Amino acid sequence: MQPQRGAGTGLALALLSAATFSTSGSFARSLTGAGWSPAAAVAVRISAAAVMLAVPAVLSMRGRWRFLWRNAAMISMYGLFAVAGAQVFFFNAIQHLSVGVALLLEYLGTILVVGWMWIRHGHKPRRLTGAGSAVAVVGLVFVLNLVGGARLDPVGVMWGLAAAFGLATYFVLSSKVDNDLPPVAMASAGMTVGAVVLLGLGVVGVLPMHASFGAVDFVGQRVSWLVPVLGLSLVAAAIAYVAGIGAARLLGPKLATFVGLTEVVFAVLFAWLLLGELPTGLQLAGGALIMVGIALVRIDEMRPGGTAPDAAFSDSADAAVEALPTSSRA
Repeated sequence: MQPQRGAGTGLALALLSAATFSTSGSFARSLTGAGWSPAAAVAVRISAAAVMLAVPAVLSMRGRWRFLWRNAAMISMYGLFAVAGAQVFFFNAIQHLSVGVALLLEYLGTILVVGWMWIRHGHKPRRLTGAGSAVAVVGLVFVLNLVGGARLDPVGVMWGLAAAFGLATYFVLSSKVDNDLPPVAMASAGMTVGAVVLLGLGVVGVLPMHASFGAVDFVGQRVSWLVPVLGLSLVAAAIAYVAGIGAARLLGPKLATFVGLTEVVFAVLFAWLLLGELPTGLQLAGGALIMVGIALVRIDEMRPGGTAPDAAFSDSADAAVEALPTSSRA
């Protein structure tokens, strides 16, 4: 019964993470439309989220700071690739591609996770997982309405594939099982690392950092720039990352990535509710296919001989940490 309760909690957290992550487009659009650079929007988003999570993170780590240092290498990779990198790569991709194509490229990260578990861990995907993968990808194409012609810019494709790597890194590192490192502490520390890196690159001129601090257009209204910043940092970052880490630890990286596909479905729903963009019948059918794909992967996980997600990644993550230079670990 306990594993079933854990799986149920993990699925609920994964859906919460996907839903909150999906609001980022609505919030970010008002900032970039007002002249914010993508890097500036990401830097403010994760900096504010890190500050919001600082107090609960400190309270959760009280008396256990040595465990934070023990995981310093993993947290650094998480902050650099899964937090800062993934977001900057995606925002750059949509400068060259439609949002739909960029999202499809980013969510190829689900396939990268399955490939990682196979190559690194020897967990060859079984037929149900393969079928679920195919169904989910077809559903994603339908939800993004990509059946028409789409302009593909090679530069944008490269950014999109980089975002896929960042997304895969997010799910793999989020599933790192270390009961001494609470999800809120990992999220706060990772976002702090990401914010410091982005702000540092902005200071030296590697990344363009420009923003405006007047009123912006949000959901058809003129509001303070603080409104979308608060939404991006609290809803689409702080809550989303903490829930996502908890979900990946309970479900394992493979299943968590497929549940994460529902972010696209939620994004369509929020566009309908906030922007009046009614989803088409094809998009609704695509959402149903994504849910079917997730169900197939979940059924495969529950079958005898299925991968135990926590144990599977624990061995993989421990091997990765052991491979790092001793000086980088406590």
